[in-house]
Amino acid sequence: MPKQPSISVPQVDSVSKALQILDCFTSRTAELPLKELCLQTGLYKSRVHRLCATLLKAGYLVRSSRTNYCLGPKVLALGKTYEKTNSLRSVASFHMKQLSEETGESTVLYLLDNYKCMCLAREMGASRLIFSINEGDYSEPTPTAAGRVLLAFSDSAIVDRILATAPKTPFTSRTKTKIEDIKKDLQQIRKQGYGIDDQELEDGIAAIAAPIFDYENKLSAALAVAGPAYRFTLDYQKNILTKLLHTAEKISHLLGNV
Repeated sequence: MPKQPSISVPQVDSVSKALQILDCFTSRTAELPLKELCLQTGLYKSRVHRLCATLLKAGYLVRSSRTNYCLGPKVLALGKTYEKTNSLRSVASFHMKQLSEETGESTVLYLLDNYKCMCLAREMGASRLIFSINEGDYSEPTPTAAGRVLLAFSDSAIVDRILATAPKTPFTSRTKTKIEDIKKDLQQIRKQGYGIDDQELEDGIAAIAAPIFDYENKLSAALAVAGPAYRFTLDYQKNILTKLLHTAEKISHLLGNV
């Protein structure tokens, strides 16, 4: 039987633009004026104003002043629903907390979303280190252990696109920016099953990350342990790595990976 031609479903432009407005808000830019929303979306002021009025009425935005907007309570409600229904987060939460207790370091669960690393969940360690990432935050994938783990086990077309647009300006003196060097790292990560970041994104912070796979043996996420770089000696890394790989394997198993 011949294959039926695929029919692409057209997008609703107004919905797409409204979601684009919501995407402008982050934990670092929780409050935005109308002018900034226009700049970030590239939309005319009149259209942004109408879309914001619709989102206000629906509870997805609230006014923090006459001209500024913040996310509204409906977004929180959707987020809580997502937390309860997301099996990866619910499965990983207990084991991440246990890993943080065993290592004393912060543990973070990352996804690849829209060609960026997104922090899905985080557990703080007992150390005094303030690891500056919150749930929902995005970061570049190439300079981090978790990001490179996600790239190493992702589709090659996605990897090529991300590498083509990766930042060429280093975040620290240790950041690798040459595509050839990053590709070598990805090859090594696929071979050894984990990645290491030694102060490539932020001075003083080191991390080790491992992949998590689902029941189809497809990449689901990357689990990272992060802490102060001075503690991450070779012996310390080996100790952390053993616990990290064991935890990543347990979470993968609970997702159906055998």
